[in-house]
Amino acid sequence: MTYLLDTNVLAHYLRQNEFAKEIDQTYQPFVSPNTSVISVVTVGEIKALSLKRGWGRKKNQCLETLIDSLYSADIHVKTIINKYAKIDAFSQSKLKDVPLNTSARNMGKNDIWIAATAIVLNVTLLTTDDDFNHLKDKFIKLEKIELIVK
Repeated sequence: MTYLLDTNVLAHYLRQNEFAKEIDQTYQPFVSPNTSVISVVTVGEIKALSLKRGWGRKKNQCLETLIDSLYSADIHVKTIINKYAKIDAFSQSKLKDVPLNTSARNMGKNDIWIAATAIVLNVTLLTTDDDFNHLKDKFIKLEKIELIVK
């Protein structure tokens, strides 16, 4: 399976915490035949997180190594841009041919780009948050990781 890793998943790997081990055991995103990719949006988000949290040289080197080991999908692609527009309209319950069947959802713009990338690449989005739940099965293949605090 090919996964698109959400920013929160990448952050767990950089922290080398128990959640990263749990993700490894359950999904094996870095074990063949599985492969993992990221969106260029995730690269920007994780680098911003590094600056905001004042990560040191060693952690930033780990970050660069991890980013360099993954394919980073660009968003300057017509099909991704078109999917972005469709997901944004759908989430606001404004897409006439695909009803939301619930109240409008305010998605972060970066999350919309990440979801659009997963759709176009036809990969499974791996995340720890609920921001994409309303897109599951209608638009994206989604694996929502339930992190268990021990």
